[in-house]
Amino acid sequence: AEQAAKADKRHRERSGQAEQAEQAAKADKRQAGKADKRQAGRKHRQEPGIMATHQAGKTVFAISMPEKDGKFKTSSVERRELGPKDVSIDIKYAGICHSDVSQVKGEWGESIFPMVPGHEIAGLVREVGSEVTKFKEGERVGVGCMVDSCQSCKNCCHGEEQFCKEGSILTYNDKYRIDRDDGDYEKPTYGGYSSAILVREDFVLRLPENLEFSASAPLLCAGITTYSPLIHFGLRPNHRMAVAGLGGLGHMAVKIGKAFGAHVTVLSRGTKKRDSALKLGADEFVDSTDDEQMNKVEGTFDMIVNTIGVKHDPNPYINCLTLDGTMAIVGVSPEIDIQTYGLLSQRRRITGSLIGGIAETQECLDFCGRNNITCEVEMVEPKAEAVDKAYERMLESDVKYRFVIDMTKAPQEPEEKSD
Repeated sequence: AEQAAKADKRHRERSGQAEQAEQAAKADKRQAGKADKRQAGRKHRQEPGIMATHQAGKTVFAISMPEKDGKFKTSSVERRELGPKDVSIDIKYAGICHSDVSQVKGEWGESIFPMVPGHEIAGLVREVGSEVTKFKEGERVGVGCMVDSCQSCKNCCHGEEQFCKEGSILTYNDKYRIDRDDGDYEKPTYGGYSSAILVREDFVLRLPENLEFSASAPLLCAGITTYSPLIHFGLRPNHRMAVAGLGGLGHMAVKIGKAFGAHVTVLSRGTKKRDSALKLGADEFVDSTDDEQMNKVEGTFDMIVNTIGVKHDPNPYINCLTLDGTMAIVGVSPEIDIQTYGLLSQRRRITGSLIGGIAETQECLDFCGRNNITCEVEMVEPKAEAVDKAYERMLESDVKYRFVIDMTKAPQEPEEKSD
């Protein structure tokens, strides 16, 4: 009996040791699994691919930039599964903004590649989530420069989402930094050079039905960028307004300024754009390289909208402002040098402006609808080589005044592989 008791004790000890070993092995396996997942997550964040990992979404056609200063390629992007607050949009037209060129070249800081640019998006609602109340299938809608923001900070609560304290989520070359429990958290944003997009209802805009569909797409950036400073800095119908530079932004500033009732003058280097400026509705044209012409308009403008996006001397323009006049800079110039006496002598102001909040953008679209204002556009085929050519021409200022990709001609099925 004594020997049997000892044998039973040894058996229980061995069984306990085996159980402990088994439990330890399971724990090690669990830790290893967690480590693998963490490593996979880090790899995904460090090497963002054009294909997201959310399995329930929809794969759509896209035109992407694989690397800095590279060439565009046709590819595909996976959009997330439709959520209760989402609007699914079939993209019909996508404007090509000069900032797209800057982003693919990495001129504004580190860029995320592969990149699908595009924040001038016009399309039709395909489907809406269960909690969406503002939109329905088949309606014309647009998406601009933002697809989300914290919506709780002071700026967001005042309708200035573009100045979100947490940083608004840009339509492309950004990451979803707000966890909406939709599978996109910490993934890159991909823009309008694609056949479809999903956006939260609060960041979808209604496009006027009376406007040319393709020509209304650039209003989502070029339109609001030039409309917002006119509202914020108080342009009046009796004011004299000047537009410095006549490109994508400048020609919209002319049209919107005229619709405000202002007397509009275009300031441009040389005389090549004189006829175009007057055809757009400008009251006067001034060659900014002609000292005699510039002297005649010195101290005469209540507001100047400076749309120039390259390094330039702003002081001749500042001297053209009247007492308490304002120069609003909307072009992203690398740097400018200001001679302060030109400001002090007439209490002039120089300031900047960045797009507009969602409510103001809708206000801009409605204003353009009432006044039949659209962008002058040139259509581009939804092909990688066509977009490359458009970028080359933009850098040579060879466009009047905005390229728009015709996504109605995009392949019905997404590309399986990049070209």
